[in-house]
Amino acid sequence: MRSNSRVTRPGWRQERVEPRHAMNTLAGIHPVLEALKSGRPVDHVLVARGAGGPRLQEIIELARSASVPVRFEPRDALDRLARDSVHQGVLAVAAARRFASLEDVASGAGMLVVLDGVEDPHNLGAVIRTAHAAGAKAVVIPERRAAGLTEAVAKAAAGALEYLPVVRAGNLNRALETLKERHYWIYGLDERGEHAYDRVDYASHAALVLGREGGGLHAQVKQHCDFLVRIPMAGRIPSLNVSVAAGVVLFEWKRRLAGGAS
Repeated sequence: MRSNSRVTRPGWRQERVEPRHAMNTLAGIHPVLEALKSGRPVDHVLVARGAGGPRLQEIIELARSASVPVRFEPRDALDRLARDSVHQGVLAVAAARRFASLEDVASGAGMLVVLDGVEDPHNLGAVIRTAHAAGAKAVVIPERRAAGLTEAVAKAAAGALEYLPVVRAGNLNRALETLKERHYWIYGLDERGEHAYDRVDYASHAALVLGREGGGLHAQVKQHCDFLVRIPMAGRIPSLNVSVAAGVVLFEWKRRLAGGAS
């Protein structure tokens, strides 16, 4: 239910920045500082360019020590997000849940889903839902140029976010190298991939890498893949929505895991 009253002090608000992006924001130095001190899940912190002072610096240092991304944006961008709240040059965007660590999810066999810059929260939520349904162990997302764990993502995930760990990697290429050190084989989905997704053998320790909307995998990410696989298409459209593509490949992997194919 939407309130018509004006909010004149810092606090949590449910904002709709544009039709498809809903997020919980915390506005103002004291609320953001206390959220970070208490360990409350925070997706990222926004700081107005040119803003300064010891308390703001404390927020920046606390955020970085907690591996929370800090982004410096024009003040009018913060004004739009804060609406009627007094933001004092700083906003925090809440995370729908805490992130897991790569070390925890990479222990033992299984399938990990790695997303290379998926920015649409509905696509991220749909991939999380699909990954959980197929039996994947976790989803790995990059820190930058990607959707975070906002309420919109949680809604699109339809409850799966409560059960499937999500890891945020500061450097996706380094994360893939870490997985290789843990004996994972990396399968990148690419429309020009050499192997058809249903003809490749999946290792017991496997990671499926899916690219961003409209752009696919970054060149460096491709270089870290052991196999590039494709989904053969019958029509003129060369690719599928990322969440649909994830479902196609993951359920083929699940079928193999269940012993339905050699």
